[in-house]
Amino acid sequence: MTGPLTGTEAPDFTLTDQHGRRVTLSDFRGTPVLLVFVPFAFSDVCTNELVDLRDAGDLSEGEPPEVIVVSCDSIYTLKAWADAHAYTAELLSDFWPHGEASTAYGVFNDAKGLATRGTFLIDGAGTVAWSVVNPTGEARDVDDYRAAIAAL
Repeated sequence: MTGPLTGTEAPDFTLTDQHGRRVTLSDFRGTPVLLVFVPFAFSDVCTNELVDLRDAGDLSEGEPPEVIVVSCDSIYTLKAWADAHAYTAELLSDFWPHGEASTAYGVFNDAKGLATRGTFLIDGAGTVAWSVVNPTGEARDVDDYRAAIAAL
């Protein structure tokens, strides 16, 4: 899997969020974006990661980045998960064309039909400033996000 390298332009995409609205990544230019790919919303590791992220209101001392989560789940699954966990940040469905955004970021697992745990910090100019991809089943640490954001 090969995704965008640090220092390169982040691939743009338009996906549908949990409310049925179309969201385009490049519309966030001027604001840093923490782009978080997750396999499936209702899995234990994903739920714990996203709840930790939801509760981490202090990701930065300055203006926090826009947090955007992408999953290959349908918008209906994402809406049900968001409602169950009081999650208000963007949850985007990469359901159809299946895995298109995940593929652009090099985190789509063809054999399993899911996005792996990839995270990309995109600066206000639309450049990948930092990224990490964790193995299946291994949660990411919110403190790693804080350190990367502080280094922007």
